[in-house]
Amino acid sequence: MPVERVLLAEPRGFCAGVEMAIKALAWMVRVFEPPVYCYHEIVHNRLVVDRFRQLGVVFVDDVASVPAGAPLMLSAHGSAPEVVEEARSGNRFVVNAVCPLVTKVHHEAKVRAGKGYTILYVGHAGHDEAVGTLAVAPESIRLVERPDDLGAVVESVEDPTRVALLAQTTLALHDWEGIMNDARETFPDLWTATRNDLCFATTNRQAALRSIANVADAVVVIGSSNSSNTIALAQVAREAGCDHVLRIDGPDELDLSSLGDARIVGVTAGASAPEDVVRAVVDKLNPSEGVEPVFVTDEDEYFPPPRELRELVPVVDVLAALMLAGDPQQARAGGGPFVEDRSVDASAALAHLSGS
Repeated sequence: MPVERVLLAEPRGFCAGVEMAIKALAWMVRVFEPPVYCYHEIVHNRLVVDRFRQLGVVFVDDVASVPAGAPLMLSAHGSAPEVVEEARSGNRFVVNAVCPLVTKVHHEAKVRAGKGYTILYVGHAGHDEAVGTLAVAPESIRLVERPDDLGAVVESVEDPTRVALLAQTTLALHDWEGIMNDARETFPDLWTATRNDLCFATTNRQAALRSIANVADAVVVIGSSNSSNTIALAQVAREAGCDHVLRIDGPDELDLSSLGDARIVGVTAGASAPEDVVRAVVDKLNPSEGVEPVFVTDEDEYFPPPRELRELVPVVDVLAALMLAGDPQQARAGGGPFVEDRSVDASAALAHLSGS
Protein backbone atom coordinates (compact mmCIF):
# COMPACT_ATOMS: atom_id res chain seq x y z
CA MET A 1 0.00 0.00 0.00
CA PRO A 2 1.45 3.40 -0.98
CA VAL A 3 2.61 5.73 1.79
CA GLU A 4 0.20 8.63 2.24
CA ARG A 5 2.12 10.93 4.54
CA VAL A 6 5.63 11.30 5.96
CA LEU A 7 6.11 12.87 9.38
CA LEU A 8 9.60 14.35 9.27
CA ALA A 9 11.28 14.98 12.62
CA GLU A 10 12.85 18.35 13.32
CA PRO A 11 15.58 18.40 14.47
CA ARG A 12 17.27 15.40 12.86
CA GLY A 13 20.61 14.49 11.33
CA PHE A 14 23.93 16.22 11.86
CA CYS A 15 24.56 17.69 15.31
CA ALA A 16 26.98 20.56 15.95
CA GLY A 17 29.85 18.21 16.83
CA VAL A 18 29.41 16.18 13.65
CA GLU A 19 29.08 19.38 11.60
CA MET A 20 32.39 20.56 13.01
CA ALA A 21 34.20 17.26 12.46
CA ILE A 22 32.98 16.68 8.90
CA LYS A 23 33.76 20.22 7.80
CA ALA A 24 37.19 19.98 9.41
CA LEU A 25 38.00 16.79 7.51
CA ALA A 26 36.58 18.33 4.33
CA TRP A 27 38.96 21.29 4.76
CA MET A 28 41.88 18.91 5.22
CA VAL A 29 40.97 17.06 2.05
CA ARG A 30 41.03 20.36 0.17
CA VAL A 31 44.27 21.59 1.73
CA PHE A 32 46.50 18.49 1.73
CA GLU A 33 47.51 16.12 -1.00
CA PRO A 34 46.11 12.62 -0.39
CA PRO A 35 46.28 10.56 1.60
CA VAL A 36 44.83 12.32 4.62
CA TYR A 37 44.62 9.99 7.61
CA CYS A 38 41.90 9.73 10.24
CA TYR A 39 42.16 7.82 13.49
CA HIS A 40 38.96 5.77 13.71
CA GLU A 41 35.89 6.64 11.67
CA ILE A 42 35.38 10.40 11.68
CA VAL A 43 31.75 9.74 12.66
CA HIS A 44 29.79 6.50 12.92
CA ASN A 45 28.10 6.61 9.54
CA ARG A 46 29.00 4.19 6.77
CA LEU A 47 27.99 6.48 3.89
CA VAL A 48 29.96 9.44 5.27
CA VAL A 49 33.04 7.28 5.80
CA ASP A 50 32.74 5.79 2.31
CA ARG A 51 32.52 9.26 0.76
CA PHE A 52 35.70 10.35 2.50
CA ARG A 53 37.47 7.15 1.47
CA GLN A 54 36.67 8.00 -2.15
CA LEU A 55 38.34 11.38 -1.56
CA GLY A 56 41.58 9.78 -0.42
CA VAL A 57 41.05 9.63 3.34
CA VAL A 58 42.58 6.57 5.00
CA PHE A 59 40.93 5.48 8.26
CA VAL A 60 43.22 3.72 10.71
CA ASP A 61 42.84 2.07 14.11
CA ASP A 62 46.50 2.48 15.05
CA VAL A 63 48.32 5.82 14.94
CA ALA A 64 51.59 3.94 14.43
CA SER A 65 50.43 3.11 10.89
CA VAL A 66 50.34 6.81 9.95
CA PRO A 67 53.59 7.93 8.28
CA ALA A 68 55.70 10.65 9.88
CA GLY A 69 54.81 14.09 8.57
CA ALA A 70 51.37 13.03 7.32
CA PRO A 71 48.15 14.97 8.01
CA LEU A 72 46.09 13.17 10.64
CA MET A 73 42.66 13.84 12.12
CA LEU A 74 41.44 12.39 15.41
CA SER A 75 37.76 11.48 15.31
CA ALA A 76 34.82 13.29 16.89
CA HIS A 77 34.37 10.58 19.53
CA GLY A 78 37.48 11.54 21.47
CA SER A 79 40.76 9.69 21.84
CA ALA A 80 42.73 8.31 24.75
CA PRO A 81 45.44 10.68 26.07
CA GLU A 82 48.21 8.34 24.99
CA VAL A 83 46.76 8.22 21.46
CA VAL A 84 46.75 12.02 21.24
CA GLU A 85 50.36 12.12 22.48
CA GLU A 86 51.50 9.49 19.98
CA ALA A 87 49.64 11.22 17.15
CA ARG A 88 51.49 14.48 17.77
CA SER A 89 54.86 12.78 17.56
CA GLY A 90 56.52 12.09 14.24
CA ASN A 91 56.07 15.62 12.91
CA ARG A 92 52.49 14.91 11.85
CA PHE A 93 49.99 17.72 11.27
CA VAL A 94 47.32 16.67 13.75
CA VAL A 95 43.78 18.02 13.96
CA ASN A 96 41.81 16.85 16.99
CA ALA A 97 38.14 16.93 15.96
CA VAL A 98 36.82 15.69 19.31
CA CYS A 99 33.34 17.00 20.08
CA PRO A 100 33.48 19.70 22.79
CA LEU A 101 30.79 17.83 24.72
CA VAL A 102 33.03 14.76 24.87
CA THR A 103 35.92 16.98 25.95
CA LYS A 104 33.72 18.18 28.82
CA VAL A 105 33.23 14.59 30.00
CA HIS A 106 36.99 13.93 29.74
CA HIS A 107 37.64 17.02 31.86
CA GLU A 108 35.08 15.96 34.46
CA ALA A 109 36.65 12.50 34.65
CA LYS A 110 40.14 13.91 35.11
CA VAL A 111 39.05 16.37 37.81
CA ARG A 112 36.97 13.84 39.79
CA ALA A 113 39.70 11.22 39.60
CA GLY A 114 42.20 13.79 40.87
CA LYS A 115 39.97 14.37 43.89
CA GLY A 116 39.87 10.70 44.77
CA TYR A 117 36.44 9.83 43.41
CA THR A 118 35.39 6.49 42.01
CA ILE A 119 33.75 7.32 38.69
CA LEU A 120 30.83 5.33 37.35
CA TYR A 121 30.76 5.77 33.58
CA VAL A 122 27.52 4.85 31.86
CA GLY A 123 28.32 3.78 28.33
CA HIS A 124 28.71 0.97 25.81
CA ALA A 125 31.77 -1.26 26.00
CA GLY A 126 33.92 -0.96 22.89
CA HIS A 127 32.32 2.24 21.62
CA ASP A 128 35.01 4.70 20.49
CA GLU A 129 33.76 7.42 22.84
CA ALA A 130 33.67 5.07 25.81
CA VAL A 131 37.14 3.70 25.05
CA GLY A 132 38.60 7.20 24.93
CA THR A 133 36.89 8.32 28.14
CA LEU A 134 37.81 5.22 30.14
CA ALA A 135 41.44 5.84 29.23
CA VAL A 136 41.42 9.30 30.83
CA ALA A 137 41.49 7.82 34.35
CA PRO A 138 41.57 4.02 34.02
CA GLU A 139 42.30 3.37 37.70
CA SER A 140 39.29 5.39 38.84
CA ILE A 141 36.57 4.68 36.23
CA ARG A 142 34.15 1.74 36.29
CA LEU A 143 32.05 1.03 33.20
CA VAL A 144 28.31 0.61 33.84
CA GLU A 145 26.31 -0.57 30.83
CA ARG A 146 23.05 -1.51 32.57
CA PRO A 147 21.47 -1.21 36.04
CA ASP A 148 22.52 -4.76 36.93
CA ASP A 149 26.18 -3.68 36.70
CA LEU A 150 25.85 -1.42 39.74
CA GLY A 151 25.87 -4.35 42.15
CA ALA A 152 29.27 -5.50 40.97
CA VAL A 153 30.64 -1.97 41.14
CA VAL A 154 29.69 -1.40 44.78
CA GLU A 155 32.39 -3.76 46.04
CA SER A 156 35.14 -1.79 44.30
CA VAL A 157 34.15 1.57 45.81
CA GLU A 158 36.46 2.48 48.67
CA ASP A 159 34.58 5.60 49.83
CA PRO A 160 30.81 5.63 49.06
CA THR A 161 30.73 9.37 49.80
CA ARG A 162 33.09 10.05 46.89
CA VAL A 163 31.40 8.56 43.86
CA ALA A 164 30.75 10.42 40.59
CA LEU A 165 28.50 9.53 37.67
CA LEU A 166 29.40 10.39 34.06
CA ALA A 167 27.89 9.27 30.76
CA GLN A 168 28.58 8.57 27.13
CA THR A 169 27.01 11.57 25.40
CA THR A 170 24.94 9.57 22.89
CA LEU A 171 22.89 7.47 25.30
CA ALA A 172 19.12 7.28 25.26
CA LEU A 173 17.73 9.54 27.99
CA HIS A 174 15.70 6.65 29.39
CA ASP A 175 18.80 4.49 29.84
CA TRP A 176 20.73 7.28 31.56
CA GLU A 177 17.93 8.26 33.92
CA GLY A 178 17.28 4.69 35.01
CA ILE A 179 20.90 4.07 35.97
CA MET A 180 21.23 7.53 37.52
CA ASN A 181 18.22 6.94 39.77
CA ASP A 182 19.55 3.54 40.86
CA ALA A 183 22.99 5.02 41.51
CA ARG A 184 21.53 7.78 43.67
CA GLU A 185 19.77 5.19 45.80
CA THR A 186 22.99 3.21 46.17
CA PHE A 187 25.22 6.26 46.75
CA PRO A 188 23.22 9.11 48.38
CA ASP A 189 26.19 11.50 48.07
CA LEU A 190 26.59 10.81 44.33
CA TRP A 191 28.20 13.63 42.36
CA THR A 192 26.81 14.49 38.93
CA ALA A 193 27.51 17.43 36.66
CA THR A 194 25.22 20.46 36.97
CA ARG A 195 24.34 19.91 33.34
CA ASN A 196 24.12 16.21 32.52
CA ASP A 197 26.54 14.72 30.04
CA LEU A 198 23.99 13.69 27.42
CA CYS A 199 24.36 15.54 24.15
CA PHE A 200 21.59 18.13 23.75
CA ALA A 201 21.23 17.13 20.10
CA THR A 202 20.75 13.47 21.02
CA THR A 203 18.07 14.45 23.53
CA ASN A 204 16.36 16.78 21.04
CA ARG A 205 16.22 14.09 18.36
CA GLN A 206 14.72 11.64 20.79
CA ALA A 207 12.08 14.20 21.86
CA ALA A 208 11.13 14.92 18.24
CA LEU A 209 10.82 11.22 17.52
CA ARG A 210 8.59 10.60 20.55
CA SER A 211 6.09 13.13 19.20
CA ILE A 212 5.93 11.13 15.96
CA ALA A 213 6.24 7.50 17.01
CA ASN A 214 2.90 7.16 18.75
CA VAL A 215 0.94 8.38 15.70
CA ALA A 216 2.97 6.83 12.87
CA ASP A 217 2.22 3.38 11.47
CA ALA A 218 5.95 2.87 10.93
CA VAL A 219 9.17 4.73 11.70
CA VAL A 220 12.29 4.86 9.57
CA VAL A 221 15.50 5.74 11.44
CA ILE A 222 18.38 6.70 9.16
CA GLY A 223 21.87 5.95 10.42
CA SER A 224 24.45 3.21 10.75
CA SER A 225 24.35 0.17 13.00
CA ASN A 226 27.50 1.25 14.88
CA SER A 227 25.99 4.64 15.74
CA SER A 228 24.96 4.63 19.38
CA ASN A 229 22.55 7.55 19.06
CA THR A 230 20.94 5.98 15.98
CA ILE A 231 20.31 2.72 17.82
CA ALA A 232 18.96 4.77 20.73
CA LEU A 233 16.49 6.46 18.35
CA ALA A 234 15.17 3.09 17.18
CA GLN A 235 14.77 2.06 20.81
CA VAL A 236 12.95 5.31 21.64
CA ALA A 237 10.52 4.76 18.77
CA ARG A 238 9.62 1.30 20.04
CA GLU A 239 9.25 2.50 23.62
CA ALA A 240 6.99 5.32 22.42
CA GLY A 241 4.56 2.79 20.98
CA CYS A 242 5.58 2.14 17.37
CA ASP A 243 5.82 -1.58 16.65
CA HIS A 244 7.20 -1.19 13.13
CA VAL A 245 10.67 0.43 13.24
CA LEU A 246 13.25 0.21 10.45
CA ARG A 247 16.89 1.25 10.81
CA ILE A 248 18.59 1.88 7.47
CA ASP A 249 21.80 3.48 6.24
CA GLY A 250 20.15 4.99 3.19
CA PRO A 251 17.53 4.62 0.45
CA ASP A 252 19.16 1.51 -1.06
CA GLU A 253 18.29 -0.41 2.12
CA LEU A 254 14.67 0.74 2.19
CA ASP A 255 12.37 -2.03 1.03
CA LEU A 256 8.98 -0.37 0.60
CA SER A 257 7.20 -3.71 0.78
CA SER A 258 8.55 -4.14 4.32
CA LEU A 259 6.37 -1.21 5.41
CA GLY A 260 3.29 -3.36 4.90
CA ASP A 261 0.07 -1.38 5.30
CA ALA A 262 1.75 1.68 6.82
CA ARG A 263 0.12 4.84 5.54
CA ILE A 264 1.80 7.32 7.88
CA VAL A 265 5.58 6.91 8.16
CA GLY A 266 7.77 8.81 10.58
CA VAL A 267 11.29 9.64 9.45
CA THR A 268 14.26 10.76 11.52
CA ALA A 269 18.04 10.53 11.28
CA GLY A 270 20.86 9.94 13.72
CA ALA A 271 23.32 12.71 14.50
CA SER A 272 25.83 11.52 11.88
CA ALA A 273 23.43 10.99 8.95
CA PRO A 274 23.67 13.51 6.06
CA GLU A 275 20.63 15.51 5.04
CA ASP A 276 20.89 14.53 1.35
CA VAL A 277 20.42 10.90 2.44
CA VAL A 278 17.32 11.87 4.42
CA ARG A 279 15.89 13.59 1.34
CA ALA A 280 16.63 10.54 -0.81
CA VAL A 281 14.78 8.30 1.66
CA VAL A 282 11.77 10.63 1.71
CA ASP A 283 11.77 10.74 -2.10
CA LYS A 284 11.72 6.94 -2.21
CA LEU A 285 8.80 6.86 0.23
CA ASN A 286 7.03 9.26 -2.18
CA PRO A 287 4.09 10.11 0.11
CA SER A 288 0.93 10.86 -1.87
CA GLU A 289 -0.20 13.54 0.60
CA GLY A 290 3.22 15.08 1.11
CA VAL A 291 5.64 15.63 4.00
CA GLU A 292 4.66 17.12 7.35
CA PRO A 293 7.55 18.52 9.41
CA VAL A 294 7.16 17.84 13.12
CA PHE A 295 9.00 20.58 14.98
CA VAL A 296 10.22 20.32 18.57
CA THR A 297 12.98 22.90 18.96
CA ASP A 298 15.52 25.00 17.11
CA GLU A 299 19.19 24.13 17.29
CA ASP A 300 21.59 27.02 16.78
CA GLU A 301 24.62 25.54 18.53
CA TYR A 302 27.86 26.07 16.59
CA PHE A 303 31.26 24.57 17.28
CA PRO A 304 34.13 26.35 15.49
CA PRO A 305 36.82 24.37 13.68
CA PRO A 306 39.45 22.64 15.82
CA ARG A 307 42.22 24.93 17.07
CA GLU A 308 44.79 23.49 14.67
CA LEU A 309 42.64 24.39 11.67
CA ARG A 310 41.75 27.80 13.05
CA GLU A 311 45.47 28.57 13.00
CA LEU A 312 45.87 27.21 9.49
CA VAL A 313 42.82 28.44 7.57
CA PRO A 314 43.76 32.15 7.38
CA VAL A 315 46.86 31.12 5.44
CA VAL A 316 44.78 28.80 3.29
CA ASP A 317 42.34 31.61 2.50
CA VAL A 318 45.19 33.79 1.24
CA LEU A 319 46.56 30.96 -0.91
CA ALA A 320 43.09 30.21 -2.27
CA ALA A 321 42.63 33.87 -3.19
CA LEU A 322 45.95 33.93 -5.04
CA MET A 323 45.13 30.73 -6.92
CA LEU A 324 41.68 31.98 -7.91
CA ALA A 325 42.85 35.50 -8.85
CA GLY A 326 41.01 36.89 -5.84
CA ASP A 327 42.01 39.55 -3.36
CA PRO A 328 44.53 38.16 -0.85
CA GLN A 329 44.22 41.28 1.29
CA GLN A 330 40.49 40.71 1.70
CA ALA A 331 41.14 37.05 2.50
CA ARG A 332 43.78 38.05 5.06
CA ALA A 333 41.18 40.31 6.69
CA GLY A 334 38.82 37.39 7.15
CA GLY A 335 36.89 37.33 3.90
CA GLY A 336 37.95 33.93 2.58
CA PRO A 337 35.77 30.82 2.16
CA PHE A 338 37.55 28.81 4.84
CA VAL A 339 37.15 31.45 7.53
CA GLU A 340 33.42 31.73 6.89
CA ASP A 341 32.95 28.30 8.37
CA ARG A 342 29.76 29.02 10.30
CA SER A 343 27.79 29.69 7.12
CA VAL A 344 28.89 26.41 5.55
CA ASP A 345 26.58 23.40 5.83
CA ALA A 346 28.46 20.14 6.38
CA SER A 347 26.04 18.01 4.34
CA ALA A 348 26.36 20.40 1.40
CA ALA A 349 30.15 20.59 1.75
CA LEU A 350 30.47 16.82 1.76
CA ALA A 351 28.08 16.37 -1.16
CA HIS A 352 30.01 19.00 -3.14
CA LEU A 353 33.37 17.37 -2.45
CA SER A 354 32.13 13.90 -3.41
CA GLY A 355 30.27 15.17 -6.48
CA SER A 356 26.94 13.76 -5.31
